[in-house]
Amino acid sequence: MQSRMQNPASVLPGAMQPIQELFKAVYAGGVDGQTLELVHVRVSQINGCSACVDGGVKTARKAGVSEERLATIAAWREAPYFTDEERAALELAEAATRLADRADAVNDEIWDRAATYFEEKQLAALILMIGVTNLFNRLNATTRQIAGAWG
Repeated sequence: MQSRMQNPASVLPGAMQPIQELFKAVYAGGVDGQTLELVHVRVSQINGCSACVDGGVKTARKAGVSEERLATIAAWREAPYFTDEERAALELAEAATRLADRADAVNDEIWDRAATYFEEKQLAALILMIGVTNLFNRLNATTRQIAGAWG
């Protein structure tokens, strides 16, 4: 396997630093680090970004996410390893990633469930994590970045 090019954010001068600043803001947003890592992995699974799934799983392990949770994140609705708060975050992540799958993808029910567990600042952090992950997924999948090639 060979990537088509380097990640575009690392090719264009000045592009990577603002993305990294967004990540810093996300991690300062008051959401548990394990929840953020679960969201990152799940969004990356949906988008088929092997580089982000690989890197996300490694980061999630460092954050303390168990092997059972990592192994079952794609089936989080049926697996007993996730808290109600994590389920709300994962549901929001899936809906916000699959916007074109249905009208009103992030409906009031999904939003209200997330808002039950997360305050506005935390919701902002979750939404930014979902958005930045989707950005990296699109950059990496389009350029065929190789899983494991950068850490």
